[in-house]
Amino acid sequence: MLEEVRAALARLPEANPQSPHAEGRAARAALDAARDQAAAALGASPGDLVWCSGGTEAVNLALLGAGRRLPPGRRVVTWAAEHQSVLGAVRELQAEGRPVLVLPVDGAARASAADIPEDAGLVSIGLANNEVGTLQPVAEIAARARRLGALVHLDACQGGSWVRPPVELADLVSFSGHKLGAGRGGLLLARRDTPLLPLLFGGPQEWGRRAGREDVAAAVAVANALAVCRDRRAGWSAAARPRAALLREALAGLGARITGGEPRLPNFATAAFARVKGEDLVLSLDLAGIAVSSGSACASGSLDPSHVLLAMGLSMPEALGSLRLTAGPATTEAEVELARVALSGITALA
Repeated sequence: MLEEVRAALARLPEANPQSPHAEGRAARAALDAARDQAAAALGASPGDLVWCSGGTEAVNLALLGAGRRLPPGRRVVTWAAEHQSVLGAVRELQAEGRPVLVLPVDGAARASAADIPEDAGLVSIGLANNEVGTLQPVAEIAARARRLGALVHLDACQGGSWVRPPVELADLVSFSGHKLGAGRGGLLLARRDTPLLPLLFGGPQEWGRRAGREDVAAAVAVANALAVCRDRRAGWSAAARPRAALLREALAGLGARITGGEPRLPNFATAAFARVKGEDLVLSLDLAGIAVSSGSACASGSLDPSHVLLAMGLSMPEALGSLRLTAGPATTEAEVELARVALSGITALA
């Protein structure tokens, strides 16, 4: 969690922002200020923002909310290496009898705008792949979707700390608080003219797009994190790029296959080993004080192979031998060197 977020939360009033008493009005003021702050950081209108519990809810609200309002015959389109929250929402739409299409990716997990069919009604693409960090051709995909009259959902949960999400290209943009340094919360940018059915029903909160008491603390955390990321992402990226390159060199020196492709997020170092299981590497590095994951952190408790690596064409042993290292804004050069030495010390992999 960013220090600026901690400081903002320490000053936060604790009350229901829907209540009419003084404490409730203070909470409402904090919520409104957070909405304005987030909108300014994104270059959006405050009325287009919907606070969510996290990135998964934001993605689901975008895809299920808009997908269920599509005209008959228009398909929901995405790619096989997208985040599980995207693929899970698409599978739900398919189970409801709505037409969907999951397109293949290339060996770097990169999507192609040329693959989007003419009957696309809603196109969902990630800003960057969440497992290997490949930046997607968002501008090309959005332009193709626009020509076809399709809505565009940009999943900006991964990468918003490091590159500016081009929110102006999309109708719906989802964010995850913990990926931004907020520690909690989520946000969906949904243009007010975009047809969107709510997932939660009840009160009139969020202009009827998400019922229930607003989590003021999560909103304040996400808004402050977005503002900090806007101001610091260029410096963070410049510092992280050479550190991630050192980690990729260490992985390659152990005989690993570097995964993903350029352009990639500046803090990513990912690889796949054909002869060693990723979970064994995670445990070995954990004993050395290095926190890494194998595949997606969201699925770290699963023994299934990475769907992203399989979609990229890697073999089953390689998909089971994936390793994912990322530098954060607070990661120091000394910590990167510690990780590099620890990786180089795993001589059994050579």
